[in-house]
Amino acid sequence: MKLTILPNKFAVCRLDPDRGFPNWAFNAIFYSITASEDELSVVTLENQIPLGIKSEPDWRVIKVIGPLDFSLTGVLSSIAEPLAEVDVSIFALSTFDTDYILVKHDDLEYAKEVLINRGFNFVEKR
Repeated sequence: MKLTILPNKFAVCRLDPDRGFPNWAFNAIFYSITASEDELSVVTLENQIPLGIKSEPDWRVIKVIGPLDFSLTGVLSSIAEPLAEVDVSIFALSTFDTDYILVKHDDLEYAKEVLINRGFNFVEKR
């Protein structure tokens, strides 16, 4: 399976559920907004987050190169399990076409090495 690493650092933010979608999140090469009755979670470039927003910075994004067929099983677990075995935390997101795994910036090179040793190939983003 082929993976690529998106440039830049990202942050995971927590907003109140009734706040509405934040315009500041949209100007990014990658962003995700998930709404629930409990919260509004936003992943976006960390340098775009206004002061005062609750966030967890220093995440890097590993993208599974897709599109992935919906009948595929175990894609996320094949990445998450080897990283969990070496105590690398992840934040996972899925879209219609593929999966994204966020790891802390300080863990990125180690995570990449672990995944390469498990047969994943990293390619430059086109």
